[in-house]
Amino acid sequence: MDTQFIKKDALGPEYVTFVYDSKIGMEGILVIDNTVLGPGKGGIRMTPDITQEEIFRLARAMTLKNAISGIPFGGAKAGIIWKGGPDQLKKQYIQSFAEAIKIFTPKKYVAGPDVNTGEREMKWFVETTGRWKSATGKPTNLCMKIFGKPGEKCGIPHEFGSAGFGVAEATAVAAEFAGIELKKSIVAIHGFGNVGSFVYTFLTKLGAKVVAIADKNGVVFSEQGFERKKLEFLIKEKKSIMEYKGGKIIESNDFWNLPIDIIIPASVTDVINEKNKNLIRAKIIVEAGNISMGEKVEEELFQRGILIVPDIVANAGGVISSFTEYRGYNPKRMFEIIKQKISRNTKFILRKSKEKNLSPRIVAEEIAKKRVWEAMRKRKISKKRLRRSDLFTC
Repeated sequence: MDTQFIKKDALGPEYVTFVYDSKIGMEGILVIDNTVLGPGKGGIRMTPDITQEEIFRLARAMTLKNAISGIPFGGAKAGIIWKGGPDQLKKQYIQSFAEAIKIFTPKKYVAGPDVNTGEREMKWFVETTGRWKSATGKPTNLCMKIFGKPGEKCGIPHEFGSAGFGVAEATAVAAEFAGIELKKSIVAIHGFGNVGSFVYTFLTKLGAKVVAIADKNGVVFSEQGFERKKLEFLIKEKKSIMEYKGGKIIESNDFWNLPIDIIIPASVTDVINEKNKNLIRAKIIVEAGNISMGEKVEEELFQRGILIVPDIVANAGGVISSFTEYRGYNPKRMFEIIKQKISRNTKFILRKSKEKNLSPRIVAEEIAKKRVWEAMRKRKISKKRLRRSDLFTC
């Protein structure tokens, strides 16, 4: 396959692997962008329109996200073209993909949940590779005994809401930074999947009022906020927001034009784009989804005075959770670490952004790249020293 849509630079990518299984028609791609800070970490997404460019951009975002979060992972991402089908076929796709790329796991690549993959798919993945650390986001009842010690390590599924929890914490920090009282704030969430639904849950617990929620089927507006019990039922049953009774269905474009304080895009890549950017009236955007908008659009919104918390800062809760599972921590400690890291990083990036009059994205990426460059420099020096020492060995 042609790699013309994959940008190559000094950071990476290190590996671009295309997979095809002619027996079942499975096609997939793995991009391992950079592993200088640790194994490339990134989820497996399964959608019908996966592209090389999308997977590369997401892999690079993971490199920067892990660096800015200060966790020992590099960046990677995987995608499988999935047009839908029975669970048995989906399992075969995951197993086939896992078998094809297991040579990279876990030293170069650690998988995780993403669009259309969750704890069940991660269980299938690790069962196929036969390596406990080849994926995170596994079910809580999938455990491994610790060699030579009492106890065991168990999975921490993303269904616990780690990413949504982190976004809620980032939103609270951003609101305070902007002088907005969170308990009086009005919020709209674009996306009602695992991230968006938990953003709603955790944000409303902090006192924010969510008045609009969108998913792939449409938008529901409820001026007085949503009834918690009704929404919790939809979340539990994995129903569309369109099945909510008591709200008003509005046009998709009207979502962006609502007179609210905070917009949280928690859906697909580039959901904020040239077509809707000028409609936005919110004071704050917190990117819960990966690459919610392109860099050009983001810069334009920043120049308009909108405070933006970029994805590599705001939605790092998922990968921080992955790190805690990888280390064998429990869920309680996982949430504590996410709160600590997300709050600290958001405050730091927003403060630096204001001091330098640069967008939070630029500031965050500069810091992340600096950390990766420094690690690459040290590795290069170490390799030189190793080669020199080899001259004196027999």
